[in-house]
Amino acid sequence: MSADPEAALAREARRLLEAEASAGFDDSSTPGGISRWVASEGRNTRALTRLSQYSRLRPRTREDLARAVLADLGTAAPAPSRGRDADASVTALPGVGAAAEKRLAALGIQTVSDLLHHRPRRYIDHSSVVAIAEAEPGREVTVIGEVVEIRARPARSGRVRVVEAAIADETGQILAVWFNQVYLVKTLRGRRNVAFAGRVESAAYDRQLTSPEYELDVHRMVHAGRLVPVYPLTRGLSQRQLRRWMSLAVDDYAASVPETLGAQQRRTHGLPDVATAIRNLHFPVDSAARDAAARRFAFAELLVYQLAILRRRQTWRESQPGRPVQIHRDALAAFGGQLPFKLTDGQRVAVAEVLTDLRRERPMSRLLQGDVGSGKTVVAAGALHAIVGDGWQGAIMAPTEVLAEQHTATLRELLAPLGVRVELVTGSVPAADKRRIWRDVERGGVNVVVGTQAIIQRSARFDRLNLAVVDEQHRFGVQQRGEIRAKGYNPHLLAMSATPIPRTLALTVYGDLDISVLRELPQGRRPVETSFVPNHRRGDAYTFIRREVAAGRQAFIVFPIIDESESLNARAATEEHKRLTRGAFADLAEEVGLLHGRLSGAAKDRVMRAFRDGQIKILVSTSVIEVGIDVPNATVMLIEGAERFGLAQLHQLRGRVGRGDHPSHCLLMSETTDPRENARLRTLQTVRDGFTLAERDLELRGPGDVLGTRQSGALGFRFASVTDLPTIQSARIDAEQLMSADPGLNRPEHAGLAAAVERLLQRNEWN
Repeated sequence: MSADPEAALAREARRLLEAEASAGFDDSSTPGGISRWVASEGRNTRALTRLSQYSRLRPRTREDLARAVLADLGTAAPAPSRGRDADASVTALPGVGAAAEKRLAALGIQTVSDLLHHRPRRYIDHSSVVAIAEAEPGREVTVIGEVVEIRARPARSGRVRVVEAAIADETGQILAVWFNQVYLVKTLRGRRNVAFAGRVESAAYDRQLTSPEYELDVHRMVHAGRLVPVYPLTRGLSQRQLRRWMSLAVDDYAASVPETLGAQQRRTHGLPDVATAIRNLHFPVDSAARDAAARRFAFAELLVYQLAILRRRQTWRESQPGRPVQIHRDALAAFGGQLPFKLTDGQRVAVAEVLTDLRRERPMSRLLQGDVGSGKTVVAAGALHAIVGDGWQGAIMAPTEVLAEQHTATLRELLAPLGVRVELVTGSVPAADKRRIWRDVERGGVNVVVGTQAIIQRSARFDRLNLAVVDEQHRFGVQQRGEIRAKGYNPHLLAMSATPIPRTLALTVYGDLDISVLRELPQGRRPVETSFVPNHRRGDAYTFIRREVAAGRQAFIVFPIIDESESLNARAATEEHKRLTRGAFADLAEEVGLLHGRLSGAAKDRVMRAFRDGQIKILVSTSVIEVGIDVPNATVMLIEGAERFGLAQLHQLRGRVGRGDHPSHCLLMSETTDPRENARLRTLQTVRDGFTLAERDLELRGPGDVLGTRQSGALGFRFASVTDLPTIQSARIDAEQLMSADPGLNRPEHAGLAAAVERLLQRNEWN
């Protein structure tokens, strides 16, 4: 042997594996097989450890393992042979008929490619192949032996048939038991060299395997002797059935799945090629291979997503040029000089970023996100004043009439002294007034229009619209944002959101937008004192609310659901409104209002207006009041069933109070006794930064609680996680480099990637 034994061992391993590749991985490259050679060497190197089970694997799995070890040893892995068309219908697989096709369609599986990308939800580790004598109770094992006896008998209850089989090898016997599977008697009787996999349990007389998986061909094991995939199913499908089809699909079609990642990209990130990843996703040689496959698919998903949003941004910027705005310094000075307060550092930075965008010939596409009460409207006002100063018009679209009215009042206060005419257009504005306003808008006599969706109706016409502001942008769809842009010649777009967005989501959901962030609260905003109130102290909370109302203040009482439900153990707004007006607040019944999402838009606006104007003292509501209502006189926010809300949403609700000159309070009441859940809620007592809470929410509860279920689901990720910042950042960097080097993804090596991006952009739910 050479002076470096390990180097010599690596060379011998390479020689043997290359011989295996030439022989079709039939374990013939060395007498007794690869596993015996590994055992004879007696060295615990990483490569040899991975090859110790080689002889027990089926040829296709041996190929995966050989390719992986050769890659570790610095040798090019044998190229996979091309398979069939992975876009073929699943009915191309043997055994998949019309009935199975319908069942698979219920899982979103229509093509073989869909099947190959159907992710296992977990794996059962049956890779420990042991002699029967070594099968200890409590272990997940695979044993290989002969069925020496098998019979079916009725259980004591008489309603179940029990199948019992005695399995033997040269070291001993073990019992296998199944329930209501009498066909196994015929299937297994007299069989030799059968693999059985499951958890060993202690039985009355010995050890037994209860309902073990079985494998008749130990040279091609799918259900035993390995990490066994467990898939999401639907009615009428079994795990064995799906694994069998998956095995056929992997063998015949994995090599024909288009590659989306280039060779250099895979090397840089340490990721396998797509064929290897598919094999190791479903039938991994070990946990390292399984994890590498999952990483590869997660990265590819995020890369495709980042390319799609960068393509969308490119289209937005280049399809129609924007109209640059000449920023007049004297106008800016006049705006700043008449403000009744000092801008925060964040507001000054945001205004500068927006004005820089407005000066460019490409249209602005910016998201202004800030915590509740951080002063986003003031930034929008600065931008509107700048474009009006250059002879353009602006528009703000809000999701509710009350919020539109609030914006109108704020903008008139800030801009009217500077000669800017601001008009409000909502469904409640009389038709004659609307016609007059739109006539003036079309003639250029109105500088800024504020409204709900009324401002994107067909009758709405602008003279020189060049800035569209969309508030609470997640309440509007792409079509509505597109319609307001269509009112001008590719105007600049400023989207605003009071929902703090974690960095990972900002890089995914809003990756096509430039982002400005307001973290500071303006001077004078009082912090809201947050308290956790045990369920048994509800009466004390009501007493506190009565005291605040007696002092001339107002209060919110928020519930998680509208109506009582048998499936949800939670207090409901409608029933609690009745109970409160007949009990704790009976003497204030005429001043206790009810607000929820099933009311019509007009009814909701009437209730919110009455609360804002002080006619309603206590507003019983669902989370519909999360945005769109500003009542400085409200000093108490009581949230029932707080455990059913995410931290970010609770913070949003808390932000509805603390807007005036009086001390304000948020009372969190929980029905749960789970100490971990209550500890989560107590986070709000000490943390007031919405971004910190949103990050925590994302970790604990997922994106649905940060953005809402629809926005979260629209991402469509099967492998990627929106909390995986390192992978998101890597995908973003690669996407930007690709867009710079090959903007149209026209190079031959990018064909698979281009097709994947196009499919994503064409998806109906793409947002």
